Amino acid sequence: MTDSTGSTKSTPDPRNKLGLTEAEWKARLSPEQYRVLRQQGTERAFTGEYTDTTDAGIYRCAACDHPLFESGTKFHSGCGWPSYHAAKPGSVDEIEDTSHGMVRTEVTCANCGSHLGHVFPDGPPPTGLRYCINSVSVKLEHEQ
Repeated sequence: MTDSTGSTKSTPDPRNKLGLTEAEWKARLSPEQYRVLRQQGTERAFTGEYTDTTDAGIYRCAACDHPLFESGTKFHSGCGWPSYHAAKPGSVDEIEDTSHGMVRTEVTCANCGSHLGHVFPDGPPPTGLRYCINSVSVKLEHEQ
């Protein structure tokens, strides 16, 4: 990208809000976390640590520790991934995803830009939303 003077400007990567290098992300995350969080991968259905968890606490981004979901918003959707009907206000960004021949809404961490999963309009009240989130993208901080 060039500005009006012809100088080259670097465009910030919206998926790397912390400005870490790929080497720094790889050092921070497990190989599976890196594949999902930084390369927009998906863990296999029904294999994640939090798919059936009912413990109380806050689900945080596994990449940067940003609080994302309250356990009280988690529900069992049967889809094979942890599901929540609401994210904490301002905690996630939603991006149109047209990959794999579909139109979906990707959910990323508002703090670091890491891929969390997708949100669908088929959830329960009160929001009608289903945030379908990879277990490897989050970590549960249990209530004390």
